[in-house]
Amino acid sequence: MTAVVSLVEHAPAREFPLPDVVGRALAVSKILREAAPDAHEPGMWRLRAGSNVGAVAVAVPGGETVTVRIIPKVPVSRLFFLLGYSRDPRGWRDGTVDVAEHTELLPVLAHAVERQTDRALRRGLLQGYRSVEESSFVVRGRIREAEQIRRRFGMSLPVEVAYDEFTTDIAENRILRAAVDRLLLLPGVPQAVRTRLMHQRARLADMTPVVRGQAIPAWWPTRLNTRYHQALHLAEVVLDGSSAEHLPGGLRIDGFLFDMNRVYEDFVCAALREAMQSYGGRSVLQAKDMHMDESDSVRLQPDFVWYTHSGAPGIVADAKYKVGKRRGYPNEDLYQMLAYCTALGLPEGHLVYAKGNAPHTSHRVRRAGTVLHQHALDLDQQPELLLAEVQALARRMVGSPAIGVS
Repeated sequence: MTAVVSLVEHAPAREFPLPDVVGRALAVSKILREAAPDAHEPGMWRLRAGSNVGAVAVAVPGGETVTVRIIPKVPVSRLFFLLGYSRDPRGWRDGTVDVAEHTELLPVLAHAVERQTDRALRRGLLQGYRSVEESSFVVRGRIREAEQIRRRFGMSLPVEVAYDEFTTDIAENRILRAAVDRLLLLPGVPQAVRTRLMHQRARLADMTPVVRGQAIPAWWPTRLNTRYHQALHLAEVVLDGSSAEHLPGGLRIDGFLFDMNRVYEDFVCAALREAMQSYGGRSVLQAKDMHMDESDSVRLQPDFVWYTHSGAPGIVADAKYKVGKRRGYPNEDLYQMLAYCTALGLPEGHLVYAKGNAPHTSHRVRRAGTVLHQHALDLDQQPELLLAEVQALARRMVGSPAIGVS
């Protein structure tokens, strides 16, 4: 038997009848913001979703499977735009993901992956060269002399060789197969989509599977694999968001989740980088080599830093997937941005929220004079308008007196 629990991202907590073993598994896994038993009614659990959206299935050995679906607050089409733009700003502006047939996240994703995979494979499997190292009774390519001595102790056969093989078993096809395999295991994929995915799986049957826990094969966009680009970007979304976890007692949690904090953060950084290109300079995302103190013991990592032509830092920004409360935004965000500005020697810093009570507000820090700006982006608007809003935000940042670029 399968039970379904439906929650909405960051919505108030609700109570559901659940086996205690499932409730405890959800609490341990940290998938939800809150999972606690009801103090007065046995068998009832209080569940509240946080920033994770998607679907997971908790399987009890010999018992029922509970599927937890977490619906994002933003429309599914908008979520796909945010995801796609973050990975390929130029390739996702034309709305290549059709979401008309489905309204939930996982069915939409599965449908999109199947459609794009079909388009990629319509002209046949892509072929390319793959480096192979193996033991062979026929000399092919070059002999790996060090390996031959280490493994064969002077024997002439077999020979340790290395060569480049022209094959379909390349990274691009392996990634597509891994994504299709993963979707076929996830809960909530409609049967019609599952049938079409099985067809794509048959086309990719000869590809070496990507073992769970193994790194996703690396690929690079080229002229030769252009027809694969959209399918590969979607496949990476699937592989990044999917997860499986084994818990004590034989419990298994299997599903697909997005952290909306990361989705929004990646979008803002990618969109700001695109918007800043016309001003020259250099944009750095998730700057790592930054510290607050002179002894480099307190690490800082702002989401976005723009450097001027001279190499000096000019803009620092942080994306926050938070909704402004009635009394304003969280104060701790301001403290964090002040640390960034101080470490970079900047007179201004920018916090970019997903939604707020006002499009812009600012605070001047006493004695320091540092100005901390708080901006709000409206994710409910069409992609073109959202990108225009980011462009306007970039102009405001660049046009500040501290930078002096008009």
